[in-house]
Amino acid sequence: MSVIYVLLAISIFVAVIFFIAFIVSVKSGQYDDSYTPSVRMLFEDELVKTKKTSSKKLKEEKIQLNKQV
Repeated sequence: MSVIYVLLAISIFVAVIFFIAFIVSVKSGQYDDSYTPSVRMLFEDELVKTKKTSSKKLKEEKIQLNKQV
């Protein structure tokens, strides 16, 4: 039965060590992302809102696109 107390104490000790290591790494900037902000402008995040158009106008646009291809 005393082995369980020893294992419990050791596991809590190891958990505290990992928690302290995590806090230190966060404070030192280990998890800061310096790459994503530089390429964020390359990705289109916002949806482009389209104007309401009639079906006739849509058909004309499709025909023009087909002619271009």
